[in-house]
Amino acid sequence: MLGKDAQDIQRVDQPTIKIEKVRPDMANTPATTQDADEIDLFELVVALWAQKLLIISVALVATLAAATYAFLSKPIYEARVYLQPPTLNGIADFNYGRTRDAELTPFTTKDVYEVFTRNLQSESLRRAFFNEVYLPSLPASVRNGSQDVLYANFLRTLTIGLPSKEQPDRYSVIVEGEDPAQAADWVKAFAARAGAAAEKEMISNVTREAEVRARNLSQQITTLQETQSRIRQDSITQLREALAVAEAIGLQNPPIVSGNISAEVSASMDGQLTYMRGSKALKAEIQNLESRKSDDPFTGNLRALQIKQSFYTDLQVSPDAVSVYRQDGPIEQPDRPIKPKKGLIILLGLVVGGMVGFMIALVRHFVLTRKGRV
Repeated sequence: MLGKDAQDIQRVDQPTIKIEKVRPDMANTPATTQDADEIDLFELVVALWAQKLLIISVALVATLAAATYAFLSKPIYEARVYLQPPTLNGIADFNYGRTRDAELTPFTTKDVYEVFTRNLQSESLRRAFFNEVYLPSLPASVRNGSQDVLYANFLRTLTIGLPSKEQPDRYSVIVEGEDPAQAADWVKAFAARAGAAAEKEMISNVTREAEVRARNLSQQITTLQETQSRIRQDSITQLREALAVAEAIGLQNPPIVSGNISAEVSASMDGQLTYMRGSKALKAEIQNLESRKSDDPFTGNLRALQIKQSFYTDLQVSPDAVSVYRQDGPIEQPDRPIKPKKGLIILLGLVVGGMVGFMIALVRHFVLTRKGRV
């Protein structure tokens, strides 16, 4: 028994040695792996310098492509016209007959110019120009394409320049196109169309106001004429009653009253004393009133109203005598294209090409380095 216990104690006290097999993928410690994954900047520069021909080749190809595009692209020209408010002389005919006394407020240059700028920026004017000018200028094959796409292209071709802080009332019309003469013509045509539409609207406003004013005066004239006609009928009725009284008392001629009282009696032969004029005078007066063809000469203020009505009825504004905008400077045909900017395109091609070449060389270096480690 003692021998067995001694063997057990000896086995427990003996140290245990465990041997593990190290795997190949664990051969590198974390420090070793980190050192292997670090990028040596000097080595990278050397590697890229070794591929300088590749980088230069890619940059040259990109530059050549950009230069080809720049020189083969069709040049785009820009025509522009600046527009400003009209002069007082240009709107004078709009204000013909418009005075404070006539109850018509005169137009200002700002009022007229607002009508023009509203028409200049209207969608209806753009649509009309698109259908009548832009579409006919396109080839039939292009014209039959999507109208939405064509209209979007048109909006990029023709734009309206808005006022700036320095010049808050100056607008501009800008047209970009391959044909400089066509661009200049379109600028002029669009501004003229906006001006014609504004002139038509202004003339319509002036004419409409004149028509309303003439109709109001006509109503006043008719009212005065009807009133005067009724007054004449009332006078005839009154004279007939006075004639009946004069005939009843046998008074043919007005009585002769001597002294100062004669003037007083003569002046008061109206109303209840009208019969004192005598039957002869009353009959003559009644006959005269009944045979009167028109009461106009006896209607107060009628002639003044008729003159005003005639003025507003005959009021006409000629489009040739007015202007709703003023062109700032002449419309000149452009002789230098704004697109493409060849120098900028070539420089951009060189920069982009160099960057692409650098990236290709960098990727190639990392790929080769990875393969070398494997």
